[in-house]
Amino acid sequence: MTEPVKPAARPDNPRFSSGPCAKPPTFSLDKLADAPLGRSHRASAGKAKLKAAIEGTREVLGIPADYRIGIVPASDTGAFEMAMWTMLGERPVEMVAWESFGAGWVTDAVKQLKLDAQVHEADYGEIVDMAALNYDHDVCFTWNGTTSGVRMPSGDAIPADRGGLTLCDATSAAFAMELPWDKLDVATFSWQKVLGGEAAHGVLILSPRAVERLESYTPPWPLPKIFRLTKGGKLNESIFEGATINTPSMLCVEDYLFALDWARSLGGLPALIARADANAAVLDRFVHSHDWIDYLANDPATRSTTSVCLRFTDPAIADREAFAKAVTRRLEAEAVAWDVGAYRDAPPGLRIWCGSTVEAADLEALMPWIAWAYETERAALSVDA
Repeated sequence: MTEPVKPAARPDNPRFSSGPCAKPPTFSLDKLADAPLGRSHRASAGKAKLKAAIEGTREVLGIPADYRIGIVPASDTGAFEMAMWTMLGERPVEMVAWESFGAGWVTDAVKQLKLDAQVHEADYGEIVDMAALNYDHDVCFTWNGTTSGVRMPSGDAIPADRGGLTLCDATSAAFAMELPWDKLDVATFSWQKVLGGEAAHGVLILSPRAVERLESYTPPWPLPKIFRLTKGGKLNESIFEGATINTPSMLCVEDYLFALDWARSLGGLPALIARADANAAVLDRFVHSHDWIDYLANDPATRSTTSVCLRFTDPAIADREAFAKAVTRRLEAEAVAWDVGAYRDAPPGLRIWCGSTVEAADLEALMPWIAWAYETERAALSVDA
């Protein structure tokens, strides 16, 4: 049997991880030289940087002027937990999950906060019918399922005259997809996703309705210091002007400012979305030209353009998990793709990040390597048989 031939071209950057994600193509460490290291984040230099990060977020994402934006601890997880712990409980809640992070929010609401929750779940590859929810209740959901590759097609199902709040984990959607701010009362993300920033910082975005909830409702459970958004019954506005609850990394903030500048240089949000769409299109062409691989997301309208999840469909593969891991190891050993295995709780396969910091040329170079790794492992199965 002829051994599959390795492709000649290699990706210049093999970083296709779904978080932390690839840095912007123009990144270098010297771009962070202006970070006020060894200075207090409460000094004028630190406060100016944090305020610039907030204002840049508003500018690039097109967030309405009356929405608050804060930089908070513990990445997107911390931001979303903060929203749940401070706002939920005022009324019943609809918890929505179609992948592992959404399922985590369900666990927190039901088992930790012990809320009166209606749980709506869909299997990996599917999505919950968002039009069937009761929006007079609070609703918690992810916009883009990072571990399933399934995303909201739009916010059309969310009514403008809803009585409850919508809490949206938008971490792998922000900066790569259109987000309808008028339909989102709370949105959270981490800049380590689409903009390739460094980890541990979350961004919390609040609509006026969310602020009203914070100022009119006190949850019955104790709140840790890092979750407290009000002071004396009023929103602590300083958090949303750059005075963070705990000490941020000014090096990470500088890195985020660099990424925002890079986004502006491309043309802002439309250019970022166009890059992610073009990257996802590379994988789409590959999937449609090979009958042994397919999307995990069943409906084309709900397929992610950032965290693209693929599965091997060859019926001759008995142990799909072992096969997918073997393919992943081959790609990593050749240094053509790092960290592209499916998430540990997801069905076996590949998860390839196509966000805005990835170059389409690198994805084009990767596709023949995926075919080579598949063919090599498939040939090994034939020999063993």
